[in-house]
Amino acid sequence: MHIRWGAVPALVAATAGPAFAQAADPAQPFTVGGSAAILSDYRLRGVSQTDEDMAVQAGVTLAHRSGAYAGAWASNLSGWGTFGGANMELDLIGGYRRPLGANGTIDVGLTWYMYPGGADESDYAEPYVKVSGTRGPFGLTAGVAYAPPQQALGRWYESGASAAAGLYDDPGDKEDNLYLWGDGALKLAGTPLSLKAHVGRSEGNRGLGPNATSAAPTGTYWDWSLGVDAAWRNLTLNLSYVDTDIGRREAALLQPSFSRGQDGAGSIADPALVASLTASF
Repeated sequence: MHIRWGAVPALVAATAGPAFAQAADPAQPFTVGGSAAILSDYRLRGVSQTDEDMAVQAGVTLAHRSGAYAGAWASNLSGWGTFGGANMELDLIGGYRRPLGANGTIDVGLTWYMYPGGADESDYAEPYVKVSGTRGPFGLTAGVAYAPPQQALGRWYESGASAAAGLYDDPGDKEDNLYLWGDGALKLAGTPLSLKAHVGRSEGNRGLGPNATSAAPTGTYWDWSLGVDAAWRNLTLNLSYVDTDIGRREAALLQPSFSRGQDGAGSIADPALVASLTASF
């Protein structure tokens, strides 16, 4: 996560984001790392991208000892998350990570969100900056991701009704999207457990893009999660409670797209318990 902070990397959607670069082994100019995961639901910034069904995800990163890295991450999609009919999200990631003080790092990069097989105007780019630090068993991360104006983020439809009818309100519109987030972790001494917390705020286009989806479906909203990791060797089991402040009245304006099965009933931003099992290598 991505979180992807979700798509995008962090503790959004119960580890549903790309695996970012690990620090390179100083004895080697390059190191390769990655992960594979199975999740009960792929939540990106609190919103299900798999119609509240199971997701399988994998990512790989090549890191140079200078701090530069590049990688790729992929997940299956369904329902709202398909961005014009794509069954897969493929994120290409590049950035630069450097130490910050004795126990911190700063990470600057860009994620290119791709939806192979989807409709036109699906892909978009999102630069990010994040700062992380540790002190004893505590770890904190704060970040900002800003996607400049692009058609994939535009307000082509004013409502779900317009999208269902296939009637553009503002075809070709380009909008931007801002995401701010913070993550916290606490390692419980003497146990394989870590407590996790995440909060994020999206500020973007209120409405639907060219594929009847949106990175910030209600324009401005909060997402958060609380969870616990249990680690054993290279495996991590996570259970997280994920929620948003998107109410049913706001979700109703996006229907039928913003529901499981796209039948107009319920909301794919309702609270959920999300479980995941991740293998790192």
